[in-house]
Parts: sequence; C-alpha cells; structure tokens
Amino acid sequence: MKTGKHSELANHAWSVADLLRGDYKQSDYGKVILPFTVLRRLECVLEPTRDAVIAKDKSLAGKNIDKHKFLTMAAGAVFYNTSDLTLKKIAADPTYASKNLITYIGAFSENAREVLEKYEFAQQIRKLDAAGLLYQVVGKFADLDLRPQVVSNHQMGYVFEELIRRFAEQSNETAGEHFTPREVIELMVNLLIAPDAELLGVPGVVRRILDPACGTGGMLSSAEAHITALNPQATVDLYGQELNPESWAICRSDLMIKGEDSENIVLGNSLDDNDGHPKTKFDYMLANPPFGVEWKKIKDDVEWEAANLGEAGRYGAGLPRINDGSLLFLQHMISKMKPVNASGEGGSRIAIVFNGSPLFTGAAGSGESEIRRWIIENDWLEAVVALPDQLFYNTGISTYFWILTNRKKPDHLGKVVLLDARDYWVKMRKSLGDKRKQISDEQIDEITRLYGEALTVAKDPTHPLHGKVKVFNNEDFGYRRITVERPLKLRFELTDEGLDKLASSAPVRKHYGESDAFRVLLTPLVGASWQTKAEAVSAMRDAVVGAGETWPSGVPFAKVFREAVGVRDPEGEVQLVKGAPEPDPELRDYENVPLTEDVDEYLSREVLPHVPDAWIDHAKTKVGYEIPFTRHFYVYTPPRPLAEIDSELKALEVEIQRLLGEVAK
Repeated sequence: MKTGKHSELANHAWSVADLLRGDYKQSDYGKVILPFTVLRRLECVLEPTRDAVIAKDKSLAGKNIDKHKFLTMAAGAVFYNTSDLTLKKIAADPTYASKNLITYIGAFSENAREVLEKYEFAQQIRKLDAAGLLYQVVGKFADLDLRPQVVSNHQMGYVFEELIRRFAEQSNETAGEHFTPREVIELMVNLLIAPDAELLGVPGVVRRILDPACGTGGMLSSAEAHITALNPQATVDLYGQELNPESWAICRSDLMIKGEDSENIVLGNSLDDNDGHPKTKFDYMLANPPFGVEWKKIKDDVEWEAANLGEAGRYGAGLPRINDGSLLFLQHMISKMKPVNASGEGGSRIAIVFNGSPLFTGAAGSGESEIRRWIIENDWLEAVVALPDQLFYNTGISTYFWILTNRKKPDHLGKVVLLDARDYWVKMRKSLGDKRKQISDEQIDEITRLYGEALTVAKDPTHPLHGKVKVFNNEDFGYRRITVERPLKLRFELTDEGLDKLASSAPVRKHYGESDAFRVLLTPLVGASWQTKAEAVSAMRDAVVGAGETWPSGVPFAKVFREAVGVRDPEGEVQLVKGAPEPDPELRDYENVPLTEDVDEYLSREVLPHVPDAWIDHAKTKVGYEIPFTRHFYVYTPPRPLAEIDSELKALEVEIQRLLGEVAK
C-alpha cells in the first residue's frame, strides 16, 4: 500500500465525524468510528465464506456438540457470523436498522462479540438511532472496502493505527493511558531487540512477547513488525493484559482485523491475583505502565502475595509506596523471564518506560531501594536511557527507558550503561496535549547505534558523543547508610520548672504520697548548678536525707531526675550506659557511604576532623541503591562575570531613559 493509502482509508472512516458533529463530543468520535471499522473489517474477512458458515450452522442445528470448532473451520478464520445480514442490507432498511444491527452483532462468535461489547457498542447504537443517524453511519461503513485482497492484514494494521492515533489526539486528556507515541515505541523496540538481530535471523525462530499494560497494543505490534522485518519466517506470539476495557477492545480487535490470534490479550489487572499469564515465560517484555498511579485498590492482593509467597511470588524483593505502582509492573515482568540454561541459551529482555521516581525514590531499606538492590545485585539492569521531556500526550515530565536482561553479553556483565538522549528531539509543528517534542527517524537510528556502541564510546574521551554515555559497575549505585552518633553531654541545674517536674512525677508522688516535703526541702537549691550528675544527686540527696526524709530510688526516678535537672551542654559530662557513651538523638546524623568505600575510613576522613567524639552505630547500617542519573550528567555552568552583567544593566538604564524621554515629548 502506498504511504497515503492507509490515510485515505482512515479518512473515509473518520469522515463519519461530519455526521456525528453536534450529537457527539469531538473526543467521543472514536467510540463510534473504531468499533464500526472493526465490524466492517470482520464482515469483509468473512464475506467469501458467509454462505458456507450459514449452511454449516443450519446443518448443526439441534445437535448436542460444540459448534465453534466446525464454524471457525467453515469460516476459515478464528471468528464467524451465522447471520445473512450485512451492513449494506441494514443501511437499506432505516426503520429496522437498530434491531437488525443488534441481531447481526449477536450472530458473531463469542470472541468477536466480546470485543464489540467492550466498546459499549449497544449503547452507541441506541444513541445513534435516537439521533436518526444510525442508518447513515452504517451506510458510510458499508461503502468502505476493507476486503483482505484489497487491504492486507499488515495494511489494515496501519489503517487502524491511524484511527487510534486520531482518537488519542482528540482525547488527549487521557491519551497517555491509551496511546504511546509511535517514535517512542520504535526506539524502545530497537533498544530491546536490536542486540539480538543475529539471534533472531535463525530459521524457524519462535518468540513470545508480553506487554502487561498493553493499552491499544502499539508496542506489541511494533515488536512483532521489528522481528518479522529481520526474519520474515519468524513466528511471533503476542501476549498482553489491559485493565481499561476500551483499550483492551482496541488491542484485541487490532489483532483480529489483522488475522492474528487475539486470545492471549487478557482483560484485567496484571498486578493482582488476576494475572492473565501466570505460568508463561517470555523472550521479550515491554511496557509503558501508568506513572504515579496508586495501587490502593489491589493492596490486599499484592501484600498477601508478598507476605505469603515471598521470593516464590512476584513481590518478594519489596513493595513501593502506595502512590506509585510502576515498580510492581517491573517485578511482575521479571517474574516471567525465561531462565538461562547451562549452555547460555534462553533468557529474556525487558524494556519499560518510567518517570524519574523509580531511579531514586526511597531511602536505604525502603521498598523502592530494596527492589533496585535486588535488580542490580542480580546483574539484570543493562541500561537506563534518559528521554526528552514533553514527549508524551498527557505529561511533560522527563521519562526513562530501563532495559533489563538475565543474559547480558560478556562485556556487559557487572556493568550498567547510562545513556543521555535528552537532547535528541525536534519541535513538533503542532502540539498534541502535553506533547511538544518528537524524536526523528534519524535520531532514533543514532540513539540505537550509540546504545550498541556504548561501552566503546564511554572508553574513548575523543569520541564526539563521549559525554552522552557513562558506564558504571553495579556496586557504584550501592551505598551504606550509616548512623553517626555523638555522646549525650549534660550539666545539671535545678530550676523552678525542673523542681515542679520532679516533685509532680509519679516516682516522687508514690514515695511521698500527699506530702510536699520533697519540694519544700529542695526549694533552697533552686538556681544551683553542678557539672556532673553525681554532684547533683549528692547535693540534693543530702538536703533531703539531712532533714530526715528518704531519697527516692529506682530506674523510673533516675530517668525523671535526669530529664528534670539535666541540660545539654557541649562542655558537659558524657553520659554513660553500661560503661559506653550514650548517643544523643538530637546530634544523630546519617551519611551515605559508597559500597566501594570502607565506612570506618570514611568516618576518619570526613567526620572525625570536625567532631572527634563521633562513632558509627554499625547495628543500624542499611544498604541502599539509587541511580542518580541527572547528577552523573550534570555539567557545571559558571555564572557570567559581574562586569558583563553590570554593563548590560547600564545599557538597559540608558535605553529606558531614552524611551521615557520620547514619551515625555
């Protein structure tokens, strides 16, 4: 098909918008156009075998057998329709258009009918009929020639993709939930599959691909096209799962109208206990899960699996905070990697789109940090690629590709590539929602080449793209979060407030009952100060015991005494617990020390010169992992000289005076 042909067919389908204008919001045009396009394609595919299917259905009437197998064989497709109605017949009888169309749809096999139902097609039929538009819309699509001999499956995919794109543009308030920009998908698939080009050229190769948040299926279709371009004889099996019913229907119908198996596209949430492919392993996985979407609705299922299945389940590494479930998708995908056998065969590759949060959110020991630690210490993270901002329809934030595999090439073992592609973009002629930038075909090719040559480029300071690539060892992203303690130092003084606190405390009231003798005996000491706790206790005890009263004892009283009389003082007495200095919570500090460095050496170099009495509480040390991408690519830009700024200000002042002078004339 010529480049413009699929647009021509899409224009024919989209011309229905002229009929819908006024009765439908612009953003709802796709709710009519997409299912009618699917319906017309299914009808055109079934046209040559319609009579045979009807005859077979009649011959099977009354027999207690599963007719589906026989009817699909008669249809020569994975779906069928047992009615003698067509869109042309329905359009010719406006009075019964609604009734006949519903009857026609009901005669489809369950797999086709289910897709149309998820479009809420019956509701659209009623709405069109009430507006007096139904027979006109049906007539428009009855004239659309989508026969396979005129429009191949591959070409039909382009037509449908064009309609999906237009639908996404019209609904850009939610477009990102349904539609990932084509160039982003192409680049993602390149980075996922390009390293396996030689492997995929093997005759008879079979590959399974999964997208657990497949939306309208663009990533799956693009991955399949990439593999079959490398090897036309390759068998590619597509699997997906999608939560949104309409997006699921679009994805499934896209495969159906291209003549592909759509049964492996499952409706439901991939992350809860409704995993549609629980025991299947995949060669390639890719996803653009929702950014910053909380997983509160599936909290019970996820937490149960994490607690009860541990590493045997999907979430044994840890759970991210409730307001962002993107790392759950990645763990879900990792659980479906094929194992690598002793000969080095098998394994999987994963590509996923994230915002910046999964790179660094969460301190050492948090769920996010533990997930990063699990991934990096298992040597699965191959690369992180930073993309331009303003690339997606419903968000202008910066995004990143994470590329993972459990079969790294030997020269990549123990290493992670960071690739900065933030400057690879061209400005769009017209913004689409928040999308103002796109990556050109030439830039996709350059990024793909740079990815393949990353290790070489990173080693060569003279390479023109050296600054775009950095390679780190896995442990470079790890750190120990140490707790630096300093001793609690106190002097002791008795104030009116301190005496009130002491006299009204539970240990003193228990000891003296209703008597106020304790307060009375210590009142003469208000204002006195002592350097050590022993001196303070001795002075006050002498005042009480010397008057014939007894001095309270026990741990509760000792605690209250120190709280009431002790005052923090850098020159005060170091407080001891079992002979060791007691740490002061107010002086406690935390330091992140790279895994590659000894923490005691770090303390000696960075801390002790400033606070010689500090020490590390090793029992509180935690290991954390983060990927500070932006910091690694930060380039310092010195401020402009003051003389230059001053000169500009003076020039502006002169210009302002000149303009004011002209106004005053």
